[in-house]
Amino acid sequence: MEDEDDVSEFLRQNRETADWVESVRGECESDKQWRHRRAFILRNMTDFCGDEQLPPLGSNHRGLDQLLAYSMVWSNHVFSGCRYPQPVMDRVLDMAENIKVTDAPVHTTRDELVSKVKKRGIASSNARSV
Repeated sequence: MEDEDDVSEFLRQNRETADWVESVRGECESDKQWRHRRAFILRNMTDFCGDEQLPPLGSNHRGLDQLLAYSMVWSNHVFSGCRYPQPVMDRVLDMAENIKVTDAPVHTTRDELVSKVKKRGIASSNARSV
């Protein structure tokens, strides 16, 4: 389910799954962000929830809770530039393998900004003049 067309076709053929996955969409997610997070969720569903039927929402299903948390971590990283501890980043990037995000925003990290400032020899605005 790596391709957006594949996901859309799968959801057209599986209305119950389509309705279920739509119910976990965040209120403030853009359509673009949601399409990619939805693909992430569907791609990893059986790894976290098994081959059973769709887990009921709000049922304290540990696997589902973990999957939804990882999907938000990945989405926050891709679309907002958030960073997380390296083991978490390694896990979500592995889970998102083959999910193609086109036109994702490009973010400059704090470390990149500090590196540029040091290369130019610019004093920090927080440095005190004596």
